[in-house]
Amino acid sequence: MSIVTLLPFIVLIGAMFLMTRSAKKKQQAAAQMRNEMQPGTGVRTIGGMYATVKEIGDETVLLEVAPGVHAVYAKNAIGAVLEDSEYNRIVHGDDEGSDTDTVVPDDASSLTEAAEAEGKDAETVEDAPKADLTKKSDAAEAAAEGQQDGKADGEADAK
Repeated sequence: MSIVTLLPFIVLIGAMFLMTRSAKKKQQAAAQMRNEMQPGTGVRTIGGMYATVKEIGDETVLLEVAPGVHAVYAKNAIGAVLEDSEYNRIVHGDDEGSDTDTVVPDDASSLTEAAEAEGKDAETVEDAPKADLTKKSDAAEAAAEGQQDGKADGEADAK
């Protein structure tokens, strides 16, 4: 047999070796992450549930999924161990930087400044027809509007 006939087999074996090696590294990293968990750490399970670690056993973990609600999970069910800031941001909605980044005006002056900048007078803006947002309290008025095309509710032109 020549090297040319053995070359596809050698490439196939090399590819299988590389794939199993990378998968093994991922499994070792996940196992190390699970072993470094401590009580009080925020975690995400492989099912997507966020919880706090209460106790750690050999093969199981006691998680607090809500205040006073505890559940026992296998260590393999822990998908990620989260940092405190990330866990608080996801679970509690804490966002440290959002309070100072967004500026919300106290009045509507920012809305009228755009109209004035375009050269429109405030009077022109006020003279525009306003939408009727009132609720019709009289059922007769509503029925009269529905009868304008000669059809009642539910009627159609289908034959």
